[in-house]
Amino acid sequence: MSEGRTKESRAAEERTDERRAAVAPAATGWNTWDVRTHTGMSVLPSGPRTRFGVLGPGGPVLDGFTWRDGLERLGHHTVDGTYAEVTVRAAGHRLRLEFAGGPGEVLHARAESTGAVVLSVEGLDGVDDRTPRPDRAGAASAGTFLLATVLAGGLRWTVSASSPAHRIEGPAHALVLAFDTRPAEPDDETGSHPGPVTVDVRIAPERAPGTAAETRDVLAARRAATDRTRLRSGGWLGDAAAALTRAVTWNTIHAPDIDRVLTLTSRDFVCAERKGFYGTWALHAWDTFFTGLAASAVDRDYARGVFGQILPYADAAGMIPNRISDERGRTDDRSQPPVGALTVYQAYLAGGLSPGTRDTALLEDTFPALLAWHDWWPRARRGPHGLLAWGSDPVAGDPASATLDRAKRESGLDDSPMYDESLYDPATHTMDLADVGLNALHIADAEALADIAGILGERATAARLRTEATAAKEVAGRLLWDGERGGYRNLTAAGEHDPHVSPTMLYALLGGLPEAGRAAAVAADLLRPEALGGVRPLPSVARNDPGFAATYWRGRIWAPMAYLAVRGLRRYELTELSRPVVGALLRLFLDEWREYGHVRENYPAVDGENLTGLQKRSDGLMAWGGLLAYLAFGELADARPDGWRFAHPGEPAELCGLPLGDGRLDVRAAGRLTVALDGKLLLDLAPGVVVRGYRLTPDRVTGTADGDGDLLVTPPGGGPPVQVDVRGGPRSFTFGPDGGPAGRAAPAATGGDADSAGNAREGSGT
Repeated sequence: MSEGRTKESRAAEERTDERRAAVAPAATGWNTWDVRTHTGMSVLPSGPRTRFGVLGPGGPVLDGFTWRDGLERLGHHTVDGTYAEVTVRAAGHRLRLEFAGGPGEVLHARAESTGAVVLSVEGLDGVDDRTPRPDRAGAASAGTFLLATVLAGGLRWTVSASSPAHRIEGPAHALVLAFDTRPAEPDDETGSHPGPVTVDVRIAPERAPGTAAETRDVLAARRAATDRTRLRSGGWLGDAAAALTRAVTWNTIHAPDIDRVLTLTSRDFVCAERKGFYGTWALHAWDTFFTGLAASAVDRDYARGVFGQILPYADAAGMIPNRISDERGRTDDRSQPPVGALTVYQAYLAGGLSPGTRDTALLEDTFPALLAWHDWWPRARRGPHGLLAWGSDPVAGDPASATLDRAKRESGLDDSPMYDESLYDPATHTMDLADVGLNALHIADAEALADIAGILGERATAARLRTEATAAKEVAGRLLWDGERGGYRNLTAAGEHDPHVSPTMLYALLGGLPEAGRAAAVAADLLRPEALGGVRPLPSVARNDPGFAATYWRGRIWAPMAYLAVRGLRRYELTELSRPVVGALLRLFLDEWREYGHVRENYPAVDGENLTGLQKRSDGLMAWGGLLAYLAFGELADARPDGWRFAHPGEPAELCGLPLGDGRLDVRAAGRLTVALDGKLLLDLAPGVVVRGYRLTPDRVTGTADGDGDLLVTPPGGGPPVQVDVRGGPRSFTFGPDGGPAGRAAPAATGGDADSAGNAREGSGT
């Protein structure tokens, strides 16, 4: 082992220890973690809760502001709450809010509105009713006003602002203030409004130094710091990075009954006070894993915290439940699709440019539970022909358990037409239908777990998992192949292939079932416009399927399903098929974000459908919708087991600020594609060149380039870039700190499976 490698490993171990010592995010400080509102912050572990609103004809309007009612635009939101921005509409007025919160005890907030701003400070033990007066500390220079002193969490808190206010009636244990400054009346002739009025507010412990006069500068500084470090995108990617980030960070809440900070499927979806379906929180299995993957593009420590949320709720047999919630408990009869290892491993790979800078703690913390869950499936869900099938176990006191409906819910595809004709088999506790999607996912899960086991030094487990995956591929590939239709299909207990077609048939590629030629033919057939292709690709059931209805799982476009299907295409390097699909999905994603500020639970498969109404069954801010952005990021930069793939997407684009253990990665596509780490150039590619297997350590940079054009590679020592001529076939390159040796020819890859194409999988021992 080289000296550079030794230092790198030691540094990685130190970083791992530091990460484990911190909980991301910690349940302390000011943040938007009260599930009941987007328009305020509360301080943890105990302290006041704030909400902003406007004064309407009937009094203060402080409630609502959900994706169904009044929530206009979510601004950027840091993980720790040091900066957040949101715009809502109420009582005919727009209200824009900026918050500077975070780990400390001082909150600064700015409210801009064309109406009279209202502030509610709640969760109080008492209120000092002294007449508000100018704050002596800042009156001479800034004219700030001390509005009240309140008692909460054993502390006295001061509420000060840039404008005077008067107290109005509110609920018990609350101080409700209406600010006296309001905009001028609209012009009588034009009806136009002169513009919003701004109010700066500061809430802090009584003896904390400072005044509301600092609010403007504090917000500006926080905003600038945020802009320097946040994930950003542009060009072809549009504002996809911002949309993905906000769908994750704005869905983080505090669950008071378990005193944990959780990132939910959707804060509106769960909150009963906001017309949701649970009390205050709920976690769902595959939702959580996909949310963790999306979060990995925002902050690695944060993502590790998200992945770890659901794992402690596994039962003694290793089954991770479909759902756990405060009000409706846990689903002990069923699980959800096994995507845990896939998403965790992908987040790990995307966390660094080499094994030494990746988040090994993520693997160590999740592997035991993920392995136990993997091993639970063949014990509990053996269905027709010995293949895996969705199911539901009988649970005492739960009459709905051990039914077809519950088995459908385990699939995550609740009302999919694929299961319309299925029956429940009480002998096996499964459907009478062997499912392509489940069997392929379980095989892919085994492969990911084997790689993780290899990284962690669990060689016997890695070998066992690879052996099982190979055997399962042979059986599933043989039994689920429908020669008459030329594709993979679900298999009934009677031995007939079910005719229903869904993107889950493409999961066969994710599991590596076909050889390369068959994979290409299967994908091309499924992606015909009349089936799963077209300008709105990958509906949850084929358009020419009799069950297609363009509703919910009967035809809407779902980001998790699309993510898994595209991963299957990318496994076989079917770029000519995957790139148009990813581009079309990105357009749907960006159009919805620009129009409504939504990251959807599902997307319309037909033109002209507006999904904003509750009855449409498409939540307006679902973190897993950000997977459509994540897929598009992969067209420029995609972390794979053999190393990173970098390619020009064919249009100008940029993706900046990707959080890696090495630093922040920036990828820009213009006349050429450039890759930089913390501002230092790593790669400079001609637009026709693709780099695969890229790895960077302190003493070595390696990769393979293919295509037509030239490539500049910066050595690990940071010297002048070295040119590699890619014309004439694939070229592998290896450079040390001094820029040598020069690039050398590499054999062309063959076969569809990346593993069989000469690319060593990390942790495989090859």
